[in-house]
Amino acid sequence: MTISADPLSEYRRVRQWTESLCEPLETEDYVVQSMDDVSPTKWHLAHVSWFFETFILKPEVPGYQPYHPDFEVLFNSYYDTVGEQYPRPRRGHLSRPTVAQIFDYRRHVDRGIDAFVRTADSAALDRVALLFEVGLHHEQQHQELLLMDIKHVLGTNPLRPSYLREAPVRPQIAPDGRSWFEYEGGRVAIGFEGSGFSYDNESPRHDVLLRPFRLASQLVTAEDYQAFMADGGYERPELWLSDGWTTKNREGWRAPLYWFDEGPDWSVYTLAGPRPIEAAEPVCHVSYYEADAFATWAGARLPLEAEWEIVARELPLEGNFVEKQALHPLPSGPRRPDGPSQMFGDVWEWTSSSYAAYPGYRAFEGALGEYNGKFMCSQQVLRGGACVTPQSHMRPTYRNFFYPHQRWQFSGIRLASSL
Repeated sequence: MTISADPLSEYRRVRQWTESLCEPLETEDYVVQSMDDVSPTKWHLAHVSWFFETFILKPEVPGYQPYHPDFEVLFNSYYDTVGEQYPRPRRGHLSRPTVAQIFDYRRHVDRGIDAFVRTADSAALDRVALLFEVGLHHEQQHQELLLMDIKHVLGTNPLRPSYLREAPVRPQIAPDGRSWFEYEGGRVAIGFEGSGFSYDNESPRHDVLLRPFRLASQLVTAEDYQAFMADGGYERPELWLSDGWTTKNREGWRAPLYWFDEGPDWSVYTLAGPRPIEAAEPVCHVSYYEADAFATWAGARLPLEAEWEIVARELPLEGNFVEKQALHPLPSGPRRPDGPSQMFGDVWEWTSSSYAAYPGYRAFEGALGEYNGKFMCSQQVLRGGACVTPQSHMRPTYRNFFYPHQRWQFSGIRLASSL
C-alpha cells in the first residue's frame, strides 16, 4: 500500500472539515461531558491529532518534539499497547488544556505531518501508508462522534439551544408508504473485496447461506413508531427482550431519545433546535432493544447484516449524508423501483447480527489491531451510515457497532421478514 499522489490535499480537507464542524460552538460547549459515552468536543479535536502524532510523527521523525509529554496519556482513547489512558468518564473534568491550546496542538501536528510527507523517502511513506489512511478515516469517524456528542450536550440542556445558526430548509416530501422487496437468498458472498480502503473487520470476503427474505422499501417512520407507542409498546413486556425490558424500566424510556411531550403533541430536539415531529421522517435515536421490540410488534424482524449487504451493494451509494448538512433524517420520498430507499445515509440501521469476526479474520498489525477486534463482544452491527456520516467514509461492507442499550447515535429501523 502506498500513500496517494497528493496525500496532503486529502489530509487538509479532512482536518479542515473537523474544524468547520466546530464553528457554530461557543467556547463553553467544547468542554462539557454530558454522560460517560460522550467526550468533550475539545477531546475529539485533540485525540485525532494524537493519532497522527503517536503513530506517525513520533516513530518516523528523528528528534520530533511532542507538543506536550502528558498528552500521550490524556488523549489516548483505548490503545493499551501504547500505554496508560486518562479515564474516559472523567474527560469532562479537565478545564486544561484550554480550547485554544488544543487548536494550537492541531497546528503543531499539522506542521509535522506536512514536513514529514514532503521530505520522507518512498520507503518511509510506504511504511506509514496504512496508518495515514486509517488516521484520516479515524478522523471522519470522530467527526460523526463530535456531532453525536454535541447533540447530547445541547439536547440535555434545559434550554435546548440550537447547534446550527440557521435551520436548514427541509423538503416537503410525501412518502409512498411501505412495501416489500423479495430476495431469493441462497449462497452469497459478503465482505470487502477489491481496491480502496476498508477496515479489518470488513474482511475477508466469505460465503454465507441465506434463506429467502424480504426487506421493507423504506425506514420505519416517526408516525409508525408513534403507533407502536400508542398501542402500549413501552408497557408490553411480551414485545421486549428480557435485557431490553430491564433496561427500559431502569432508564424510564417511553419514547426515543430527544422526543419530549411538554405540549399537546410530541416534539423532537434536533441540531437545529426543538421542533414538532414530522410524521414522515425516519424514527431516530432508538436502541437495539427498542428496534427489536418495534419489529416484534409489527410482526417482522430486523435484517441480518448479510441480507442488508447483498441488497445495498446493488444500489447507488448516495443519500442524506453530512455533506448535505441537514443533520437530521429526511422523509424517503417516492418509492424507487430497483430496491429499498434510504439504504445509505439518514440513520444507521440496526441489524439482528451480533458484532463478531468474519471467518478467517485477521486484525491490523500492531496497535491498529486494537481498533476493531477487541470490541467483538456484546455489541450489534449497524449498517448504512447516517445524516452525520461523511459520504466518502461509507461502503456497502462498512460494519458499525454499538451496545444494544445505546441510542445517542443516529440509529433507526428497517424491517425484514423471512419468506
